[in-house]
Amino acid sequence: MTVNGAGAARIEVPRGLAGVVVADTRIGDVRGAEGFYHYRQYSAVDLARSRGFEDVWHLLVHGELPDARRAAAFAAETAALRGLPGEVRDALPAVAAAGGRSGPLAGMRTALSLLGAAKGFRPVYDIDADRRTRDTLEATAAVPTLLTALYRLGQGLEPVEPREDLSYAANYLYMLTGTEPDAERVRAIEQYLISTIDHGFNASTFTARVIASTGADVAACLAGAVAALSGPLHGGAPSRALDTLDAIGTPERIDSWVREHVLAGERIMGFGHAVYRTEDPRSRMLREVAQRFGGPRVAFAVEVERRVEAILAELKPGRELHTNVEYYAGVVMELCGVPREMFTPTFAAARAVGWSANILEQAQDSKIIRPVARYVGEGAPVAVPDVA
Repeated sequence: MTVNGAGAARIEVPRGLAGVVVADTRIGDVRGAEGFYHYRQYSAVDLARSRGFEDVWHLLVHGELPDARRAAAFAAETAALRGLPGEVRDALPAVAAAGGRSGPLAGMRTALSLLGAAKGFRPVYDIDADRRTRDTLEATAAVPTLLTALYRLGQGLEPVEPREDLSYAANYLYMLTGTEPDAERVRAIEQYLISTIDHGFNASTFTARVIASTGADVAACLAGAVAALSGPLHGGAPSRALDTLDAIGTPERIDSWVREHVLAGERIMGFGHAVYRTEDPRSRMLREVAQRFGGPRVAFAVEVERRVEAILAELKPGRELHTNVEYYAGVVMELCGVPREMFTPTFAAARAVGWSANILEQAQDSKIIRPVARYVGEGAPVAVPDVA
């Protein structure tokens, strides 16, 4: 610990704030050594196996699982918020065109700002808890509509209007493909969405909370979270994990391909996690989801997992390297007809609920998040030179 010129204590912390506790939360936790994570008091995996997306959304925002009557009311309430204001809908073709190859996630940052302005979102600092909650519901309900519209416009297709009679997951797939999905695919995507709603103070969640601590409006907080998610070190890995399966190609090439890349010091996408030192519980659950579909793609993915883990254990002894959520997430989304460029946006459609819960929690604290940096530049002060 050091003291700066103003007399305030400075605490030296690890790079990236690794292991540093920066806030208290009632939303959930990740216990990496145990291979366990939870939303409030419930196992997140148990919730994904037994409840619907809207029930878990209600849990994170309102603090409790709803009974049947409240569940139906909440589902109806949020479904009614899926439509977009006319001025936002009219602007989306230009946003999609400007985004070009950057895709729907990049356009989402602009679209969320437009949505917040069109709906008149006010700073969370200036509104009461009920209005904050309403703003998060309005924004989160619109996220799938924005993402799918931006994707379809980028493909030269007309957006598909949301339907209030479909669940969150079913409506997402419907707006994405233009076809009402079957129950098996709806449930698979729903379980994926539930499993990725929240996961501790990751970069995008922390970003949302930092912005919320300034008192900014909900749309600003969510746009910042999306910006953080767009970074390749945070989002985007599900499609890269599938790229690995494609590159290996056939079972007989697994060992040689993996050994070559590991010995070259390259990372095998879909394996290893910054927090888990055991098997990622999300990956375990999504493997079960994929195996419900069966087929050669799933069987190949399972065999690749088995061989990669064995080779990593041989070549990197003492390290626990297992599949993470991205590995089977890519397989499941592919089986459900989600195009690869929509893998990370689909993740965002789930994580928006977790971001919203964190925004609401942070908004209860009036203290702005304001750390300091350690200056390591040239000594100061130095006289300013005259113009030659």
